[in-house]
Parts: sequence; structure tokens; C-alpha cells
Amino acid sequence: MSRLPPSASVAENAGGDRLFAPAAARNLDALCDLLATHAPQKGRALEIASGTGQHVVGFAKRLPGLTWLPSDIDTARRASINAHAAEATLPNIAPALPLDATSPGWAAEHGPFDLIMLANLLHLIPTPATRSLITEAATALAPGGTLILYGPFKRAGQTTSPGDTRFDAELRTADPTIGYKDNIDMARWLSDAGLSPIDEVDMPANNLAFIARKPSP
Repeated sequence: MSRLPPSASVAENAGGDRLFAPAAARNLDALCDLLATHAPQKGRALEIASGTGQHVVGFAKRLPGLTWLPSDIDTARRASINAHAAEATLPNIAPALPLDATSPGWAAEHGPFDLIMLANLLHLIPTPATRSLITEAATALAPGGTLILYGPFKRAGQTTSPGDTRFDAELRTADPTIGYKDNIDMARWLSDAGLSPIDEVDMPANNLAFIARKPSP
């Protein structure tokens, strides 16, 4: 597990098993708009590293035609996901799956999916883990399926704001193997995994979303 600075992940107790992350609340509307534009409207959707569960509840409300499978490696986060889902009483959220999406082989066990969504993880894990995650996610997609990766990234080797420069430095100080990935590398890794076309979408607060699709036969 990577060592992270205190600024990397902040979640507060929201009563019972529920956790609340202010950052997740801030970007939820933008992510829902992104999904409404680029995600399939029906099928099976996997959210990798669902965290507190705030996102998947918002996604399931906005895209009710998708059956959502949230996941996380952390027991407390899975309990929070299930608590948020229970409170929302939505029929299209499955119980949270204990999944380490960086480990090889999970795609064969859990796919296929029409959509795989990941927000705000890749800067917190090493490059080999990122590449493994992308490879497995591509394998887990159904033909014609969509992979959406969101978070902070460098553009052509450069961070895009003083805040991003500072946060990237904090991450690399805590663990030299992690930090912001570069958009040029990301496009290559997605292509290497057999995904095409690959689009980049500028998001609020200097974030970036990659939309990649698995070709149909």
C-alpha cells in the first residue's frame, strides 16, 4: 500500500457506517454530467475504488438504466458504500465488492461490464499498478464497453496549477513511486491495452477525464 500525505484522502464520519468526503461532494455533479454524456445508458457498470459511496449513489440516480457494482479494497469504505446505498434505497446498486483492481486476473472473475468508472486513484498508486489496472479493466469490458478514468494528471509533463504542483510534490515526498501520471503516457497505456478511440475531456479544477472504448468485433 502506498504511503500518502494527509492531504490525499479526507473522509469524515457521517453517522453509522457512512463516511463523507468533501471532495467527492464537490465533483459529483461534474462527474454525473460526464457520465450522462459519455457512458452507456444501460447495462452493467463497475466503479473501481468507490471510496465513501457518495459517487455511486449519485451515478445510480443519474443513470438508472445501469446496474452499478461499487468496489473498494478497504473494509470501512465498503461498509460506508453499503450504508449510503441503503439510505438511498436505489434498486440499481449492488453490494460493494472487495476488489483490488491493480491485481492481475480479476477481469475474468467479475466481467464483462458495459462501463467501468474510476475517479481519483491513479495519482495515489505506482505506475506498474496503474498499467495493471488499465489492462485488467480493458479485459473486463464487454465489446463496445466504455472505460472512464478521472483525476488530476500532468499535461505533456507539466502540472497545470500551483496547487497541483504542490500536491504532486507532497505525494512524491510521501512515496516516490506515486504522483500525477502524464496524459501522453495515459493515452499510450490505454492504446496498448487495446482500447480505441481514446478521448480526453477537460474537467473542473484542472482535472482530466479519459474516455476509452473497447472495439466491437
